[in-house]
Amino acid sequence: MKVIFLGDVVGEPGRDALRVAIPRLKEQYAPDIVVVNGENAAGGHGITPRLAYDLMRAGADAVTLGDHTWDQKEIFGFFAQEPRLIRPMNYPPGTPGQGWVIVQGNGKKLAVINALGRTFMGPDVDNPFLMIKPLLEGLRRETPCILVDFHAEATSEKIAFGRHIDGQASVVVGTHTHVQTADETILPGGTAYLTDAGFTGAHDGVIGREVAPVIQKFVTLMPSKFPLATQGLQADGLFVEIDEETGRALRIERFQAKVSAQAVAEAK
Repeated sequence: MKVIFLGDVVGEPGRDALRVAIPRLKEQYAPDIVVVNGENAAGGHGITPRLAYDLMRAGADAVTLGDHTWDQKEIFGFFAQEPRLIRPMNYPPGTPGQGWVIVQGNGKKLAVINALGRTFMGPDVDNPFLMIKPLLEGLRRETPCILVDFHAEATSEKIAFGRHIDGQASVVVGTHTHVQTADETILPGGTAYLTDAGFTGAHDGVIGREVAPVIQKFVTLMPSKFPLATQGLQADGLFVEIDEETGRALRIERFQAKVSAQAVAEAK
């Protein structure tokens, strides 16, 4: 099985980059399934039903979220309608939506899990280290091929989480920091691991925002709005090949797919 994962889509620039990048990545890697983190799709703050469908029309088979899950109120009731949109699995019981989904592509099944870290993060969620193994055990009865999007800030927490479930998930990929790391590896138990996938959007800025207002905030410590950057479009992510019988990763490759303004204009 071949899988592509794309890092956090940030606002309209990210959505524009995604529409161009996915067809090119499909041509290059021939993936069976594409997974996208969409928690910043709505101007950098959460996602709406319309934008969730935009990402799916662009080629996402499943859309994961993170700490901005609840920023847009219209998303609350949408989870009951669209199982391909998943929120972190370690929110309290009774929270709308669920933290996993099984998607199919070319007759192959991939379980996708979204989990939220707790170190330096806002929401007071349940412990993902305690919750993940029973969930993995249940999902492996249906498919050994499992991807986990671990949305977290601390590098140490991400690495520990990957090691914690090495051999039980096919892929553990970090999101949230918007900065792609260069530590892609296949762990001893067969799990493909990357600390952070990066982000999909305007890279000529500060993690997707215009440079000057961010610097002003650091210099003055005064409140400041951070408009989205618009230049230097790029789609960050990774490609993984998985043994369908065992669920072990065979290959991992990260990418940074640059997208020109002309290509965006032609795609609209």
